[in-house]
Amino acid sequence: MYRIGVDLGGTNIVAGVVDSYYKILAKGKRKTACPRPANEILDDIAACVRETVAEAGISMDDVQSIGIGTPGSINKRMGIIEYANNLGFEKVPARDILLNYFDKPIYLENDANCAALGEAVAGVGGNVENFVAITLGTGVGSGIVVNGKIVNGCNDAGGEMGHSVIVVDGEPCTCGRKGCWEAYSSATALVRQTKACMQDNKDSLMWEIVGGDIDKVNGRTAFDGMRKGDTAAKHVVDRYIKYLAAGITNAVNVFQPDVLCIGGGIGNEGETLLSPIREYVERERYSIYCGKQTQICSAVLGNDAGIIGAALLDE
Repeated sequence: MYRIGVDLGGTNIVAGVVDSYYKILAKGKRKTACPRPANEILDDIAACVRETVAEAGISMDDVQSIGIGTPGSINKRMGIIEYANNLGFEKVPARDILLNYFDKPIYLENDANCAALGEAVAGVGGNVENFVAITLGTGVGSGIVVNGKIVNGCNDAGGEMGHSVIVVDGEPCTCGRKGCWEAYSSATALVRQTKACMQDNKDSLMWEIVGGDIDKVNGRTAFDGMRKGDTAAKHVVDRYIKYLAAGITNAVNVFQPDVLCIGGGIGNEGETLLSPIREYVERERYSIYCGKQTQICSAVLGNDAGIIGAALLDE
């Protein structure tokens, strides 16, 4: 039997057929084309699933279940997407709508949690019991697996490490709080920090890297400048890593996972990012005298993590 995993994003709908070895046999994609009615997007999910099943050379009779990873807050028991601002969803009964198309168990989960489950089981986690995944993108996404199960909390909204405060009364966050980890450690925050430093350092090599156009700054700009020996760029990177490592140390202290992985675009910096984070965590962790410590590493599945994790969803 096979399972279907669907990664529903603000830009694309991606479905995958996943086998019992956690391999993706076929993938299909459609544009999410927001904003538009939820029913239309769910219609396209159903169509994408059917196309992907056909591409894999199997039938729906061979499919055990369908899992959907979606942004926002989920009521898993009722199969409702409570709120997903980038999709324009409010109280969408996604499971009931999709049951009009499929006579299969259908499961819903937050997309960051799906990615964490995928990495924990089929990726860098190697099927460990306790795992944390951090994704550095527009925000700071996080998924937490404890004893092999996703941490959801009492209302399926648990695991939001990005909205833990690391600087009281600090930078405003999109969630409405001030000083959230996300406000300092997301790719968005790094771009803001880079631009501010460039404005204060008109002779920085970062200006050359972006061709004199500050609007071309991205999450790589400061890292590229640092590699060229630019002092201002190094300052940006060092400060950014300090904020990032502080939040990671919090995650390690709270959950003591076997593995904590970092993904997203900035995660592609590899050891340039990971080595100083490990040094910071080794100094600051509460478990300093414990024999076993959390392994901190890069995510390896990329965009496939969410598909595989969604396919693995069950009761």
